[in-house]
Amino acid sequence: MKISNTRLSIMTLIGVAAMVAVLPGRMSCQEKSTSPDSADLHLGKGYDALKQDNYAAAAKEFQAALSLDPKLVLKARFPLAVALFEMHNSTAARQEFEAVRKETGDHPNVLYYLGRLDLEDRNFESAVENLSKAAAKPPFPDTAYYLGFAYFRQDDLASAEKWLREAARLTPRDSRVPYQLGLVYRKQERPSEAEKALALSAELRRRDANESQLKLECAQKLEKSPHDEARTVCEQLYDPESAETLTALGTIYGQHGELEWALKPLRRAAELAPQSPQMQYNLALVYYQLNQFENARSPLANALQRWPDLFQLNALYGAVLLKLGEDVPAYETLRHAHGLNPQDSQTETLLYGMTLGLARKSQSQREYPDSLRYLQEAAKLRPNDPEPHLRMAEIYTLTGRKAQATHEQQQADQLSKNPGKSQ
Repeated sequence: MKISNTRLSIMTLIGVAAMVAVLPGRMSCQEKSTSPDSADLHLGKGYDALKQDNYAAAAKEFQAALSLDPKLVLKARFPLAVALFEMHNSTAARQEFEAVRKETGDHPNVLYYLGRLDLEDRNFESAVENLSKAAAKPPFPDTAYYLGFAYFRQDDLASAEKWLREAARLTPRDSRVPYQLGLVYRKQERPSEAEKALALSAELRRRDANESQLKLECAQKLEKSPHDEARTVCEQLYDPESAETLTALGTIYGQHGELEWALKPLRRAAELAPQSPQMQYNLALVYYQLNQFENARSPLANALQRWPDLFQLNALYGAVLLKLGEDVPAYETLRHAHGLNPQDSQTETLLYGMTLGLARKSQSQREYPDSLRYLQEAAKLRPNDPEPHLRMAEIYTLTGRKAQATHEQQQADQLSKNPGKSQ
């Protein structure tokens, strides 16, 4: 788990998976119980592709998952729709979003994207309708901006001004907002206000360009200069009111091994965005890397209450609990993480070791049914490893089940001779 692998964009922690997590929960239990492993593998590949902004590959994987299990409305169809949207395949994206809407109802996440598609289709009346509903519980800070833009295109200037002012409050660094407000003021024949808004938009664009250059200079200084000297440059990025900029600064520090320096900006980012899973994850990850496991626990536990099905949160939380010696909660969390992403080898390794450890503990306490259950799960996790079969043979021998003991011993012997094969 390295901080260099975290993303700074909205796709950090697979933002789409976060959106799936807050869609109505009535489908989740059914999906978890009916999804075959092969479908889960495609889901894992799909989310990995989303992390890399590889939308074509993501769409292919989600379509494959749906072909195996059409009931994966939230886990596969919704992110498929998002991938198609990002690929500008509007017709197919709308079809998938409408299919999700049929199952989930008018959820803000779905309505947001339908409103965006309406804007692309120049159907401003429908855009206002969908985005107005989404704005009641906005899934993204720019919901208000797009709603204001839709009203502007309908020539409803009063409503456009109202929502663009709200957008300015929610996203004060977004240069699009004052620009659009400037156009509203021009149409309302308010020239002085229009001039101020357009000047602010230009200033924000300049600030963004300067910040991008400063991020690059900070990283270069950390690579080539003494770090104390580099920090003077990097700390110019510290903006106590911008979670995004603070996250960028903390991540740059983390990438260059300055974890202690990363704590301050990441702590502040987590304070500014307490409902953001990526901000809580970033902070917890640094605490984990600093071996401050108790400090890492709190942001993860809080985030998981809101986002229980995000793989990265579960994987890191399981690792933290393991370090804290909380074996059973660690096992349960890692097991859930593995179910969310069976392809992640690090989680699989931790879960396998945890499962074997609980099997040994149960066996030593003569809780043989529990030990066998753990060993059977371990055998599924590592079908080519003889150890679970050896231990099952021991338990079957201790409990007088000779046939089962012989079978497991044969399995173990076969795997020991041919470690690449299992029967």
